[in-house]
Amino acid sequence: MARLDGKVAIVTGAGGGIGREHALLLAREGAAVVVNDIGVRAGADAASVVAEIEAAGGIASASTHSATWDGAGLIVADAVAAHGRIDIIVNNAGAGAMDDLWRFDEAAWDLTFDVACKGYFAMIRAAAPHMCRQGSGSIVNTSSGSGFGHPGSIAHATAREAAIGLTRTVAMEIGRFGVRCNAIRPFAVGNSTDHFEVAAQRWMKLMTLTMGPEPGVERAMTFDASQFPPRKIAPFVVWLCTDAARNVNGRTFEVRGDDVGLLSEPVAERIASRAGGWTLDELDAAAPAELTGDLRNPFTLDAFPDLKRFEA
Repeated sequence: MARLDGKVAIVTGAGGGIGREHALLLAREGAAVVVNDIGVRAGADAASVVAEIEAAGGIASASTHSATWDGAGLIVADAVAAHGRIDIIVNNAGAGAMDDLWRFDEAAWDLTFDVACKGYFAMIRAAAPHMCRQGSGSIVNTSSGSGFGHPGSIAHATAREAAIGLTRTVAMEIGRFGVRCNAIRPFAVGNSTDHFEVAAQRWMKLMTLTMGPEPGVERAMTFDASQFPPRKIAPFVVWLCTDAARNVNGRTFEVRGDDVGLLSEPVAERIASRAGGWTLDELDAAAPAELTGDLRNPFTLDAFPDLKRFEA
């Protein structure tokens, strides 16, 4: 028996790239897969992924509804109508744009959040009653390392970080019904990487100076397709959906190349306490010694005057 025999999975954004790899591996492990994609990305096609799955002896159906607030219920309803149940949701769809944060317009912001934040919640909201009633289910939300901070991609970074709060809350709220929810921060190089490198050129130097382990020290980004192919993301995602991971809920993992890392949950590094609360004078006196004295602002980039010219 395969690990997911009898299960039904929905993968959004599955017409190409990482989502396609999720769908193919879920099917190889026995799940009936709803391959959801609206086909906007170059080469993305839900029907072709379904054909691949069926040619390999698997079960799949295509869905071209948008994985947003309006479309999520239709995607879940179609999955239940076609396959009788829903066991797995992999929220993988994404949308977005790059711009300076002071230039970002509401339409670009809303497009990103409609898919990668509101859409993720809408998919979970639509699937939750089915999963909770049957007493089981696994949800995997796709976040991103961009959530740690990503100049030029403020909407994407913010929406993907919101997916972490969504993940934790879903785990807390419906874990009692046997439903698990986890998140991944994947890194892979595929067709969209070429587009990203072109679109991000204006911010590339700023990104290499601020997104590395030592801000202010330039670190070139690695886009090695042989080291970071999309197929290396899928095994861990599919594993999270199996009974082998039944004890894993509400956690976040970084998945890149050959490495999978369990990320720590936020904890206070230091705590300063004063009975009755703080005054500003007390903070002036105590905070440097008890909380902030050894901190520095790593993002002034004083050694790079070319980046300090503001252009409205």
